[in-house]
Amino acid sequence: MELQKSPYTVDKLRGLIQFCLDEAKKQGSTGVEASIDVEHGLSVTARLGDVETLENHNDRRLGVTVYANTKKGSSSTTDFELPAVREAVTAACNIAKFTEADECAGLADPDRMATSVMDLGLDCPWGLAPDEAVEIAVECEDRAREFSEISNSEGASISTNRGTHVYGNTHGFVGSYVSTRHSLSCAVIAEQNGAMQRDYWYTTSRNPKDLQSAQDVGAQAAQRTIRRLGAKKITTQTTPVIFEASMARSLLSHFVSAVSGGALYRQASFLLDQLNKKVFSDLVTITEDPHMQGGLGSSAFDMEGVATQPRTLVADGILQGYVLSSYSARKLGMKTTGNAGGIHNLVLHPGQQTLEELISGMQRGLLVTELIGLGVNNVTGDYSRGAVGYWVENGTIQYPVEEITVAGNLKSMFQKIIAIGCDVDRRGSIITPSVLVDDMMVAGS
Repeated sequence: MELQKSPYTVDKLRGLIQFCLDEAKKQGSTGVEASIDVEHGLSVTARLGDVETLENHNDRRLGVTVYANTKKGSSSTTDFELPAVREAVTAACNIAKFTEADECAGLADPDRMATSVMDLGLDCPWGLAPDEAVEIAVECEDRAREFSEISNSEGASISTNRGTHVYGNTHGFVGSYVSTRHSLSCAVIAEQNGAMQRDYWYTTSRNPKDLQSAQDVGAQAAQRTIRRLGAKKITTQTTPVIFEASMARSLLSHFVSAVSGGALYRQASFLLDQLNKKVFSDLVTITEDPHMQGGLGSSAFDMEGVATQPRTLVADGILQGYVLSSYSARKLGMKTTGNAGGIHNLVLHPGQQTLEELISGMQRGLLVTELIGLGVNNVTGDYSRGAVGYWVENGTIQYPVEEITVAGNLKSMFQKIIAIGCDVDRRGSIITPSVLVDDMMVAGS
């Protein structure tokens, strides 16, 4: 059985966008934008050698936003027949009649529209049949269960998705691209002397050729889980902390939240009024690379049709720019940065040291490999999260630790980054190596 193809061609979707724009203008709108997302895919989960779930999905959505001068109305539909689309447009127009006027509302400036949509290598289909997907998932889990310490499994999952995004507005811009995303993951449980530990591993990419093998993912999931056996508690203390690359990503996500327009104009950010000021240590340079070939956050235009551009957000610790949509930029008296819908491949520039060298250089401290909970206050920067990891003495890992909390303030933590690794994790739109932060509070027993 082959994965079902989407019945909607790009040309047909672009035609629907144009229909929305024309219909809304007929109904008196002064500005209109519409977007369509169509996705189809396959996902399989195998557990203990058997198929647990097999899903073949097709999702679609059309959204339209109309402006009556400075009044805004939005509506959406999953029915792409013309009467239903016309009804969605009418609903948006009716809503706009009753909303408050907002001087900052409206389409992005016409001179910011993308003039071309380059090929960024985002569309790499995987002709994965369900029976083949099952084989890969079972092979992945079987490899993990070969380790004698593994006593149970949460299963292995594989997914492949291909989607089309089309956006257009009454500035004359209509842009589209097709993109894929594939992933394989495995989570297992190890047991020793009645104590159990769980961990996982995953691989994800736009191109299936860039995925780790099922054998590698299964083995890595098992090895990470087994290493956590015999975990101990540690005493409460102030100590250096290494955030493993996949955990360092979350630190950068808090930074993005703090420099995003919505938080700034609401004055709900711990980085208010910090433009052109030092917000990180000198070691930190952060860039945005929206045109990275095959990047999981790559795009030639944002959700408003604004052309994306490579840029530097932080240079040698100094904040160079914010993350703005047209609306948030107007609220701040600034210009959009092409980030309606989020960031596009945020990259923390790596250092020269491997993770092992970071551990050796730290001498004594904590390596964090998993974070738990959401104890972060974006207004104050206060940071407190449950953690799991390893205790380091004399530059080597001594034993796993659990039931601890790492705490501090992000504003201070960013300044206390004293080393950055070269072990770059590319499994997301935020691309980071491991990071060593000096003097954090670690609460234990």
